[in-house]
Amino acid sequence: MLSIIIPVYRERENLEALIPQIVENAKGWEYEIVVVDDNSEDGTDALVRGMSERNASIRLLKRKGKLGLASAVVDGASFSKGEDLLVMDGDLSHPPAKIREMYRLLQEYDLVIGSRSAPGGGVQDWPIQRKLVSGGATFLAHLLVRRDVSDPMSGFFAVRKSVFNKTRFRVKGYKVLLNVLADNPGIRIKETPYVFRDRAAGRTKLGMGEMLRYLADLSSLKLCRGKAQS
Repeated sequence: MLSIIIPVYRERENLEALIPQIVENAKGWEYEIVVVDDNSEDGTDALVRGMSERNASIRLLKRKGKLGLASAVVDGASFSKGEDLLVMDGDLSHPPAKIREMYRLLQEYDLVIGSRSAPGGGVQDWPIQRKLVSGGATFLAHLLVRRDVSDPMSGFFAVRKSVFNKTRFRVKGYKVLLNVLADNPGIRIKETPYVFRDRAAGRTKLGMGEMLRYLADLSSLKLCRGKAQS
């Protein structure tokens, strides 16, 4: 079974469109959709509960507050029933049409990354400032993890649950994949291109606070890696 984990905070409007698209693309195979809601005030939980009443493959994990994306993914993985995991955003930035291909590739690899940087991938409608920030963050990530991964900052990836469970998560921000890569250097990895589209509704949660948290996460991963190698 594939468990599709979607960490969200105030994404009701986007989830109304996203979840039916996932269901349509998952027809014919065993799956579950795990929405991890950080106590949104916009009725996200009511929407997902209503959908789950019509489709038992849709499940809600509601947390007590805004506890962060990394812990939401970890909690979603613990709550999930599948042997394989796929992590994606709840704002329609990641195309549900790629899920089937990523799951198929996961039968041959330990980790499949939806890459914006692989040939055929890209970003849509990003201002130059955001591209520069993303490029700088990727450069810093490559100092820590293997350089043959073109998009270590991706938030769209599928991974075997056994690999995920072996990872000791130290990041608090949104770069869960980076932690998986840092802790599992010998795993088999495949990247597949996709075009990142900015959120369909609502406001981006990427601000100065997240950027500073990313730098703190990098420092934590680098420090622990240095201790492990000494």
